[in-house]
Amino acid sequence: MGALAAHAPDTPAGRHLIASLDASGAGRRAVVGAHAGFRPPQAAQAVKTPQASKAATSPAERQFRAWLDVFNRGNRDEYLMFLRGSFPSREADLDEDMNFTGVTGGFDVRRVEAATATTITCLVQERASDQFARAELEVEAAAPYRIVRVDLNAVPRPAEYPIPGLAEADLIAALGQRLDREAAKDMFSGAVLVGRNGKVIFSAAYGPADREKKIPNTLNTRFRLGSMNKMFTATATLQLVQADKLKLTAPLGQYLTDYPNKDVATKVTIHHLLTHTGGTGDIFGPEFSAHRLELRTLNDYVALYGTRGLRFEPGAKWEYSNYGFLLLGVIIERVSGQSYYDYVRDHVFGPAGMTSSGSEPEDQVVPDRSKGYMKETGIWTPNTATLPYRGTSAGGGYTTVGDLLRFATALTGHVLLDATHTALLTTGKVDAGDRGKYAYGFVDGVTGGARSIGHGGGAPGMNGDLRIFPQSGYVVAALANMDSGASRATDWVGARLPR
Repeated sequence: MGALAAHAPDTPAGRHLIASLDASGAGRRAVVGAHAGFRPPQAAQAVKTPQASKAATSPAERQFRAWLDVFNRGNRDEYLMFLRGSFPSREADLDEDMNFTGVTGGFDVRRVEAATATTITCLVQERASDQFARAELEVEAAAPYRIVRVDLNAVPRPAEYPIPGLAEADLIAALGQRLDREAAKDMFSGAVLVGRNGKVIFSAAYGPADREKKIPNTLNTRFRLGSMNKMFTATATLQLVQADKLKLTAPLGQYLTDYPNKDVATKVTIHHLLTHTGGTGDIFGPEFSAHRLELRTLNDYVALYGTRGLRFEPGAKWEYSNYGFLLLGVIIERVSGQSYYDYVRDHVFGPAGMTSSGSEPEDQVVPDRSKGYMKETGIWTPNTATLPYRGTSAGGGYTTVGDLLRFATALTGHVLLDATHTALLTTGKVDAGDRGKYAYGFVDGVTGGARSIGHGGGAPGMNGDLRIFPQSGYVVAALANMDSGASRATDWVGARLPR
C-alpha cells in the first residue's frame, strides 16, 4: 500500500495528493498536478443510487463512516486502535495517514453515489480546500467486514457546487480569516500576498520561521521555492533567444558540444527542454541521494547523468523533467559566459527589483531564510537532510512573496522581455493535465474561470505557488516552509477573485 501523504520531490503546481489504500500492500498514488504527470481529475460519473439518509445501512457504509470519522479527528491513538480492529493492513502507514489528515483537514461527504453490502462510493470534499474527490471503500464479504481498500481520486468540482466570486474587500477579509484558522491549527506556516496592477492589497505572514528558536515568519522571510525557479530559468533562456544567442529549434548539442550522450545531444532541442517533452528524465532518486552534497555545480549533474539515454523520442509526449531544466542552466552558462546564478541575478532579479531572492548554498548564512519542516511520526522535523548543496536551474533557491510580485509586475510590464517573447514564454504549448497547458517554464491554465499563468513548487518542508492573472491584473503569491499550504491558498483566492 502506497504512502497516503508522500510528497513529490518537486512539483509545478504543488497540489494535494489523493491516494489509494488497499489491503494487498500495493497502493497507488494519484498526484494531482504533480510532476509525475499532472494527472487530470477523473471525469465525473453518473450517480447510481443516491441515498439521502445519513444512517449507515450496509456493512460497507458503516465501515466507511466509521473510518472517515476517526480519520477526520486526526487523533493518532484513536486511529491506530481503529486500524487494528477494522483495517489492519494499513497500520504500517499510520503516520502517513495522520500527515494526510493534517494536509487536507479531513473530508466531508457531499453525497453517496452508489452502495452495496460490500462497497460504497461517495463524493467527498477536502475540508481545507475546494478539492473534490470520489471515495470508494470495499469491505470483506463476511463479518467482521474489515476494510479491504479505500480509494480517493480527484474529480472536477461538480456544477451543483459553484464557487461564487467575491468583491475584493470581502475576499481579502475572508482570506485573512481563513489563514488565521489554518495557522492556529498549524496547517499553514508561511506568507501570502495578493496584488493588483503592481500594488499590494493583502499581505501577511504566519507561523514560525524557526521552531526551535521561536523566530516567526515575516513578510521579509525568504522561503525555498522549489520548482518555481523554473520561471526564472525559462525567462533567462528566452532573453538569450530574444538576443539571437539561442535558437529554440536548435539541438542542445549545438551549445553543449561535449555532451556525453550523442543521442540526447542531437535530438533534444531547446524547445523540448523548456516544455518537458525531451525525454531527459529526472534527477531525483538513489543516485541523487547518494551524491546529494557532492553535486555542487550544474556540470556536476551532467557528469552524473550525462551518459543516460532518452526515456522516449523527443516530442512524443509530456513528462516533467527536472534534468531538462538543469540542462537549460548549463546552456545559459555556455552561451552567456556567466554562471547560471550570476546571469539570473543580473538579468532577472536585478531588473525586476528582486533584492531578496537568490540561491546561495545551504551551508552559507542567508539572513531571514526560514527553516523548512516536515512531519515525521507526528513531530515537526527540519528538512535539512533532504536539501541539495545548492539550488539549480531546475529548482531551488529562495525568495519572498514581495519579490514574486515584483517578478510578475516586471514580466507583464515587459521589463524582462519584449511583448512578443513574453507571449512566447507564457503561452501554453503542450497539454499538461488538469492545470491546462505547459508553456516555457510556466503553466498556462484557468483558475476560477480566468486565465492564469505561473508555476508552483514543492518538496519536503517547502511549498510555493505564483498565479498571475493577465486580464484582471491580479497576482497571488504564497510561500510556505512546510510541505503544503501555499498552493491551497492560491487555489482558494484564485477561485474567488472578482469576476
